[in-house]
Amino acid sequence: MESLMEIILIVLPIVFVGAIAIFVITRLKIKQKRGTLGKKEPAEAQTMLDSLIPLGMIFGSALGVVVGIIFSISLGNAIVLGSGIGMLVGYFAYEFYSKEESRS
Repeated sequence: MESLMEIILIVLPIVFVGAIAIFVITRLKIKQKRGTLGKKEPAEAQTMLDSLIPLGMIFGSALGVVVGIIFSISLGNAIVLGSGIGMLVGYFAYEFYSKEESRS
């Protein structure tokens, strides 16, 4: 029974992050087919828009490392969950920033 619980605790974060990744990729694929991906006029704004999801994953992984050090959570699980949640936050930031009108 203990080994089953250990397997669940190892696999559950990977399944959770996999579901987040499938959600984000599916949403971006739908936006691409519709032609409604975010476009910004200055090149710097477009670069920032394209970098939001990877930046979210990097900051989420860093936060996962900090949480893994502070609390008694496995460092591997903390990094995986942090990067998955960072991907989701980066996607929502992408959605928000792509809809925001440029103020010129």
